[in-house]
Amino acid sequence: MSQSFHNETSGTTSFNQQQSCNHGGHELMDMHEAIGTIISAMNHAIICRPHVKSPELLNILDRQYNFTLGMYNTIVEAFRTGHDPSVPTGRYQMETGNQFKYGLQAGQPKTPMQNANELNDETVSGFLLGAQKGMATAFTAAATETTNPVVRRVVADSIPNCIEMAYELSIYQNQQGFYQVPQYSPQDMQALLNEYGTTTNPLH
Repeated sequence: MSQSFHNETSGTTSFNQQQSCNHGGHELMDMHEAIGTIISAMNHAIICRPHVKSPELLNILDRQYNFTLGMYNTIVEAFRTGHDPSVPTGRYQMETGNQFKYGLQAGQPKTPMQNANELNDETVSGFLLGAQKGMATAFTAAATETTNPVVRRVVADSIPNCIEMAYELSIYQNQQGFYQVPQYSPQDMQALLNEYGTTTNPLH
């Protein structure tokens, strides 16, 4: 009986090792890049948090950081084990509306900071937005190179969350006047919207 138990345990160990090693070379390097991007984004949030003045931005920062922390743990566990993570991929929910202000207003030209004392809500929100865009890009590259099916699914499912968090930050920036959205004239917009038509010509 002990010999049978030993064989069963060895088989399980071998299976686990096989799953955890079910990664291609491109996948490993892209996943290192992706996970490093998550860590960088979280570090940015920690560094910038004491400089935030706006309660709204602080709320966004905290909610996004806590969600990203869970996302990080889920991705790392899936990457290390090759198995379904103990906590599945969640879905980020914005708490703001989705209304943008359109149009441009003249203002002072933007320039790089001269010293750290100039760090403000506009700069912090820009850092956070750039970090989310970076994660979405890194996750997309990793998902297209991943051979392990669990890791591919976990990473691919995380991309919409990065997009949602970036969208929330861009709305905040727009509402505060940090990010302006120009528009074409109504005539040009309609011309572009109507430039394409649907088709019903499937292959057989």
